[in-house]
Amino acid sequence: MGRMRIVLVHPAGSNWIPGKKDVTAVANRMVPSGLLSIAAYLEASGHDVLVHDCLGPHAPPDAPRNARAVIDLAPDMVGFSTTTSSFLGGHEMARIIKDARPQTRTVFGGVHVSALGPELLERFGSIDCLVIGEGEQTLAELAGGRPESAITGLIWRDGDRVATNAPRPHLGSLDDLPFPAYEKLVGFPRGYNLPPFSYVRAPGTAMITSRGCVYQCSYCDRSVFGRSFRSNSAEYIYEHMKYLRSRFGIRHVNIYDDLFTTNRKRIMTLCHRLAERPVGVQFNCAVRVGHTDDELLTALKQAGCLMVSLGVESGDPALLEELKAGVTLDEVRATVRKIQDKGLRAKGLFMMGVVGETEESIRKTSDFVIELGLDDMNMSKFTPFPGAPCWRTIGEHGAFEEDWRRMNALNFVFVPKGIESRQRLDELYNTHVKRFYTDPGWRRRLRGRLWQHRHTLWHMLKNLPAFLAARRHFEPGR
Repeated sequence: MGRMRIVLVHPAGSNWIPGKKDVTAVANRMVPSGLLSIAAYLEASGHDVLVHDCLGPHAPPDAPRNARAVIDLAPDMVGFSTTTSSFLGGHEMARIIKDARPQTRTVFGGVHVSALGPELLERFGSIDCLVIGEGEQTLAELAGGRPESAITGLIWRDGDRVATNAPRPHLGSLDDLPFPAYEKLVGFPRGYNLPPFSYVRAPGTAMITSRGCVYQCSYCDRSVFGRSFRSNSAEYIYEHMKYLRSRFGIRHVNIYDDLFTTNRKRIMTLCHRLAERPVGVQFNCAVRVGHTDDELLTALKQAGCLMVSLGVESGDPALLEELKAGVTLDEVRATVRKIQDKGLRAKGLFMMGVVGETEESIRKTSDFVIELGLDDMNMSKFTPFPGAPCWRTIGEHGAFEEDWRRMNALNFVFVPKGIESRQRLDELYNTHVKRFYTDPGWRRRLRGRLWQHRHTLWHMLKNLPAFLAARRHFEPGR
């Protein structure tokens, strides 16, 4: 088939608050790392590749206009990487593209596609085929003209029937992959931004240095990378950071691995290299409660780590045992203390509205959040996703509304039996999130480092109406 012109699309997904302007990208516009990895791989395979980020700083505001922008690029193939909330918007774009250019092949991949598989081809007629699992090799073989029947990891239309090929084995060495094609993002890096107060140097970006997770939490979808754990070497990560600094001027990287510190030797090697030969980049990462010792934290600090995140999920001991078996509140307390004693910032990650949640468990979590004295906190709204273990039985534990557009951890689509209504759950969420950000202890810590956060403050000032709208949403009773 030779050289193909391929456009890879990151669909916008749903609104944070339905019916209102979406402010999430203003607060945190992340690069689509997986898509950029595929773009680099396809380009190395000899294809002409463009990336269209519908959440990018210069993207049109709706699916039809984004579709027109893709059509104007005259692609032979369009690949969509979708989450649950962005799938329907992506399909709307695919339908418009197909109407205008029937010869263009439309391919969908991502976590939602890997979880649901063939039923999506049966239900959505504007999709030609689905990529299950990792996309680099599958898309390269498809673009290279290999027969669809011979491509592992592909679900395709064989006449009137949907054919499901054998799964594709995981990529061997992740170090064999080229660095993600950041240069294909319009407006990168200045048009992309990390969450407020999570960095002190700008510009910043995100990075993923491993795939898969050895754990199987009830709420987590592992459809793409599975339960195996594969990672880039310390040398590869070091060179990746160096490349981001020299090519794009990046000063801060958020590492979004599920289990960044799982391979301790890898992290210690990386930290020693960054300490001995600094590249001028700070970073944030996640650590696991109970697997965080003084030597590791010291090494992270010396390497340029600013903040580490901990997945805590709940401050109710019974719920915590369900969500993170073997982790205790005392262990969480001790880990936060150790992190801060080493001069690192501690960020707690929590979920509200999980199976078994009650007003009492929410109150316990809220009290625990304040007690911990965290430097930052994120409270996501529990969302059951199609590939998660809890998906099959979720209806037994409360009221679940399977509205894909709202399934993004920013809306409550599930109301556990212990909470009277979705409205009440939203009230509790708004009250307790506001409680953290109005807590005198947190405000005192922030005041002490306000000058460090001048990049965040300037960004907020430039986008003040959007941030004020978001703040009003957290006022109880609104």
